[in-house]
Amino acid sequence: MDSPLLAQAGAVPADGIDTGVAAHYGDPYAEQRALAQSAGQVDRSNRSIVRITGEDRLSWLHSLTTQDIEHLAPGETAQALVLSPQGHIEHHLTLADDGTALWAHVEPGTAEALLAFLQSMRFLLRVDPADVTGDFAVLTLKGPATSAEPPEGSVVSMADSFGMDVVVPRDRLRDISADLERDGVRLAGLAAYEALRIAAHRPRLGFDTDHKTLPHEVGWIDTAVHLTKGCYRGQETVARVHNIGHPPRRLVFLHLDGSEDRLPGHGDPVTADGATVGFTGSAARHFELGPIALGLVKRTVPVDAPLRAGGVPAAQEVVVPPDAGANVTISLKRRGALVPPRD
Repeated sequence: MDSPLLAQAGAVPADGIDTGVAAHYGDPYAEQRALAQSAGQVDRSNRSIVRITGEDRLSWLHSLTTQDIEHLAPGETAQALVLSPQGHIEHHLTLADDGTALWAHVEPGTAEALLAFLQSMRFLLRVDPADVTGDFAVLTLKGPATSAEPPEGSVVSMADSFGMDVVVPRDRLRDISADLERDGVRLAGLAAYEALRIAAHRPRLGFDTDHKTLPHEVGWIDTAVHLTKGCYRGQETVARVHNIGHPPRRLVFLHLDGSEDRLPGHGDPVTADGATVGFTGSAARHFELGPIALGLVKRTVPVDAPLRAGGVPAAQEVVVPPDAGANVTISLKRRGALVPPRD
């Protein structure tokens, strides 16, 4: 469904999976600056939202995901993954509990598949998961001058060091956004948010991952996996990689050659000395760093090897080190890192 904020002056629609919201409102670089240096808001109402009610919701989701949900306090934010039996990432959830319901937002168009899995695991527990995307929307606030308090009218917020996601009634999205603009919070498009996300080394499911991606490969082992919690689907693979092995691939940040007049496309091969060693994920033009991208490459690629992403020369910056796993603590070189997992 199209966002009402697409009616704003200068709005240019996003495409692909992000159809329905604005890519920008006429000045992508100024919008990036607002998000990075002052106060901005991003319409992410294309995100799917799942709400889970019922007395058993925390312990139930705890048993199905990689995160310690059972001890999630009201108002606390967490990241969680749903894995396949082989340990591959199927869903990435950003979630919070408001004391009566658990709210999670996921990639656009993925709520149906997530709900199908959740419904199949209900058994006789007191839980009721529902897709509420039609009634609620995600608005993201970001920038050093942004208030730490969620705006009036929001129903739940999910905050970390990269920003605050607030869930608002969809029929109030336009009014809440307008109130924020009057308070000096600039409206920015998704392109600005994505550029800053890439610069912060934060992967996005389906963009910087594929159907074989393991949590260790993209650094989500640090932020979305609780390594000492009980059994969940895919845990055997996570434990095996963490204790006795290494993931086959690693996430890299790519500084692209600014002399090229194009960005590599999603899925374009990453090559080293003419051989394909991985694929390009997200790419953008950053207001300070220039053209940048994330890529997923073989673990054995030397960390100082020059690369090409879709034919564009690229210098790599380590995000996930080659020795990730095997009880090695991953120290991600991230700008605006996520809140670490709870003990």
